Amino acid sequence: MSRGASRELDALRSLHQVFTAIHSGQDLAEVLQRAAQGVVDALGFQVAVIDFVDPYGYVEALAVAGDEDACRALKGRRVSLDELQDEFAVAEDWGLLKFVPHDRLPEGAEYSWAPDYEPLEDPEAWHPLDALIALLQGPTGEMLGMLSVDLPVDGRRPNHLTRQVLEMFAVQAGLAIYHAQERERLQERVRLAAATRRIVETASQELDLDRVLEACFEPLVDGFHADRVVIRVFDVDVEGPHGERLATEGATYPPGILGHLPALLAGERGETSRARGARMLDLGERVAWACWPARRSVVVGELGDTTSGLLDEAERGAVLEMVHGLGASSMLLVPLGAGPEVLGTVALFRADASSGWSEAENEAALEVGRELGRVVHRTRLYQRERQLVTELQELDHYKVEMIGTITHELKNPLTSISGHVELLEDEGVAPTSVGAIGRNVRRLQRLVGDLLLLNSVQDPQRPFAPSPLDLGALVEEVGDLLAIQASRRQVTLDTSGVGQAIRILGERDDVLRLLTNVIGNGIKYTPQGGVVRVAARAVDGRAEFTCQDTGIGIAEHDLSTLFDEFDRGSNPAAHAQPGTGLGLAIVRRIVERHGGTVEVESSLGSGSTFRVTLPMPDGQEAAAPDVTQGHSFRIG
Repeated sequence: MSRGASRELDALRSLHQVFTAIHSGQDLAEVLQRAAQGVVDALGFQVAVIDFVDPYGYVEALAVAGDEDACRALKGRRVSLDELQDEFAVAEDWGLLKFVPHDRLPEGAEYSWAPDYEPLEDPEAWHPLDALIALLQGPTGEMLGMLSVDLPVDGRRPNHLTRQVLEMFAVQAGLAIYHAQERERLQERVRLAAATRRIVETASQELDLDRVLEACFEPLVDGFHADRVVIRVFDVDVEGPHGERLATEGATYPPGILGHLPALLAGERGETSRARGARMLDLGERVAWACWPARRSVVVGELGDTTSGLLDEAERGAVLEMVHGLGASSMLLVPLGAGPEVLGTVALFRADASSGWSEAENEAALEVGRELGRVVHRTRLYQRERQLVTELQELDHYKVEMIGTITHELKNPLTSISGHVELLEDEGVAPTSVGAIGRNVRRLQRLVGDLLLLNSVQDPQRPFAPSPLDLGALVEEVGDLLAIQASRRQVTLDTSGVGQAIRILGERDDVLRLLTNVIGNGIKYTPQGGVVRVAARAVDGRAEFTCQDTGIGIAEHDLSTLFDEFDRGSNPAAHAQPGTGLGLAIVRRIVERHGGTVEVESSLGSGSTFRVTLPMPDGQEAAAPDVTQGHSFRIG
């Protein structure tokens, strides 16, 4: 076997090893170094270099084999792909290879490394400045890198067979880079998806914005390989005396990294540090509003800068200065938004000048911006709701205090007037007028008394101290009090349906007022000859009190407002009876205070049934519930 054939056989063995390594999933740098070494060992070149083309148009030497001086000079070399285009333009096409003769190189061309030796006196001799390059391509023809060789050991340009084997190495090296990129892209998407999922899970469990932002830093730093993170949430502008914005909500990682920026930003254009900081915030907000409708991000930095059309050169320079001031080389800025509204920004910073932001990172960051935007929107709605509830509670408390003050102020002069009316009656002065005054004074006194009672039962500050009570005894006590009223109206009050030993948990005075108002209403609105039946029993662990009358009834459209303050309904017959319109409102408040329920079933002209349930002390037996048909309005 000839020496040349033996060399080609060794090259094929080395090529097989490279092919096996590619499909074993080994580290890309290790595979490419093995390929470069195989070219040196088997094809008779003293130098082999495999370059990788990054997404930003730079070529970096990942693997160098052979001459030690060449390895030291070329390993890690990074140049713009544009600088190599002039060489490609003058190259001779040798299949997948490009041969660049030294005499075609542009005048003044610079070299990363050039061997120092004298070429042979031969038409096929290899010149020290000759270059042989194989373009490394992916399955669809995209350029992924280059395989360059130099210094053939025999001093001559490679023959046809050597070129073919070199092309095979180039194809396999291209596949190695392609598969490695696919693995990296998959790993990157898995990593970013995990980071996004962590942020979404955290955000969905929190309603406190500060805690949400704090929890986002770790997945953002880990998932996006970021060195710094600044999250800003736009708030209502707070302007200083010169119109500058003083603050927005936000958080940083590491905490306090913006603290030294004012000194860095001061001095240019005669601005104060605060004014220039405000200008930076305004620029960020303007960029966010420009990016959100298009659902895009923006990169500020030397690699992959996308500020064109968003910032002019001066603005870009100022932002880049800020980026450098934070110890970073590039920034990925993403808007936070919900619907058409921009709510803030997420800024991710990287210190590594050679690492840009990939398409997958941009997409994942935009997803984070959308999710955090929804969280900010939801959190603000929750905060507004809490603020509204607080304001309503304060208003309700103020109303209670105001009613209490007014009614107390009315009570004292009414007491005095009532006393003087009694004196006038004793003197026999104008008895008709005095009688009218007395009736209206007593009416006002009832109103004041009801207002004071309503104010008391709805006061949230009033302590609640329930105790076990005998419901039957309370009903009997109220029946005795109202017996005279029933007799005067010639209405039968039937309390025979009150069960024995029915106990409830409540405050005695409030429960007595509840029973008095419900039974008294039944008597008041029942015509002569009618019946008011009262019953009490245990149902499903609760005490049930029922008052059923044969009175004038309630129209269906009046049921929904029956328990409102000062409601008298729309029935003229009801308006003919004296009352303040506060009796059932007091009933509702007492029932709510005791954790019970109140229902009314009625129709106009057919009487009404009021059903109140109240809690019972633990351990009391319960009976089966009773079901009654009719219109029902329920509270509690």
